[in-house]
Amino acid sequence: MASPDPVLSRRTIGQRDEASSGDAAAAAPKDQVFAKQKPLVTDFEFGKETAGVFDDMVDRSVPFYQEMQRMTCELVADFAQEGTTLYDLGCSTGTTLLALDRLVKPGVHFVGVDNSQPMLAEAGRKFANASLAHPYELVCADLHTGPVIENASVVIMFLTLQFIRPLHREKLVRRIAQGLNDNGCLILVEKLTTSNTLLNRLFIKYYYDLKRRNGYSEIEISQKREALENVLIPYRSDENRELLLAAGFRHFEEYFRWYNFVASIAVK
Repeated sequence: MASPDPVLSRRTIGQRDEASSGDAAAAAPKDQVFAKQKPLVTDFEFGKETAGVFDDMVDRSVPFYQEMQRMTCELVADFAQEGTTLYDLGCSTGTTLLALDRLVKPGVHFVGVDNSQPMLAEAGRKFANASLAHPYELVCADLHTGPVIENASVVIMFLTLQFIRPLHREKLVRRIAQGLNDNGCLILVEKLTTSNTLLNRLFIKYYYDLKRRNGYSEIEISQKREALENVLIPYRSDENRELLLAAGFRHFEEYFRWYNFVASIAVK
């Protein structure tokens, strides 16, 4: 779903106000995408309807989302180097880059990439309201074929690789590794599966229990599960490790885990 207009927006250094990602999340419209019974559940899409409620969706659907964001930003701030580029692949509404603007040293160029124009439009709106201090670009591109990664100190894939078709994952990871500078890092946050069917079933049950606690109905849980079935293809943790080490990364370490959700860092 690549756009014919690859660069959606571009900003230079400016002054930012006191807006925070927490304020943005509090004001986010409630996710009701799957609240009503649908006659036919189609594959999940990151279109306009999803973009409008995405911040609430991930906050209620991803366990310890805020803590994973906080930990990720800590790591990224230490790895991001002046004169390099920081890429957020699958940046959605720009939550991670917005948080990093307060933490990353000056002289780092931000590039957010997504294949959804509505997501990037929402990110652009948030960035304009916050007046990001770092120069940035929002690029609409299909990660199966692009974009070019170059002079990168950090690449972030926050719940993104799981949506890349398995046939293309090795090529994408190798392209990222080639574009990273020595001692640069890839941050990978993923929903995983396990080879043990009992544990896999239990982890999924605990996950749906969390969604119920966060206010999702049985209809919402069921219909979203069906919509994601052919779109989100999880790997096992060891498969991701092997994929990254084979691509040229020297170190791979998990830094957060909640049942079947894992945050990892790979260092080139």
